[in-house]
Amino acid sequence: QVQLVESGGGLVQPGGSLRLSCAADRSTSDYYGIGWFRQAPGKEREGVSCISSRSGTTYYADSVKGRFAISMDSEKTTVYLQMNALTPEDTAVYYCATGPCWEATMPESFLYDYWGRGTQVTVSS
Repeated sequence: QVQLVESGGGLVQPGGSLRLSCAADRSTSDYYGIGWFRQAPGKEREGVSCISSRSGTTYYADSVKGRFAISMDSEKTTVYLQMNALTPEDTAVYYCATGPCWEATMPESFLYDYWGRGTQVTVSS
């Protein structure tokens, strides 16, 4: 079992940036990788990005491609999500979870085992 804690959320103006962190209490190399999901009020959970602990493969949803960047520290215990050019449509609770990462598509959320409690991101002027 692994515990995940997200941090870095907050209130930011449109066009601004935030960097989210997902800290694990052990190396994520035993869990394939880390995915970031988000859920806005009244909307379904959306897969945003993921990174494989083993291969370094990354994936970005079309809605964030070119604006978000995912990375992992060398110890594979912390994954970052750098979010730039934020828009109000990015407002959501962001969750990280352990699971696979594929280059062509974001794996479904049911394939992810352990989840953090989320961090709120609000983009508003």
